[in-house]
Amino acid sequence: MGVASIDPKDPLGDQYPEAQLVVRVNVSEVFGNCPRYVHKMQLVERSRFVPHADCQTPVPDWKRDDWASDVLPPNDPARAPS
Repeated sequence: MGVASIDPKDPLGDQYPEAQLVVRVNVSEVFGNCPRYVHKMQLVERSRFVPHADCQTPVPDWKRDDWASDVLPPNDPARAPS
């Protein structure tokens, strides 16, 4: 459990050039679980949708669907013609 916060001037945003916001979570409680049911997670590959300085981030298809178009910020790349 925790509290999420958004700061438009968060310095971590500089590490993700095309990110619109950084969400930080201040964790107040952690509920342990039996390790038998916790998967051993490992990074297999980075998503192509994570912003990088050396390339333009692709627009996910779902952002161009009608149901999402009216809630996108005005400067969202998905608003540009494809």
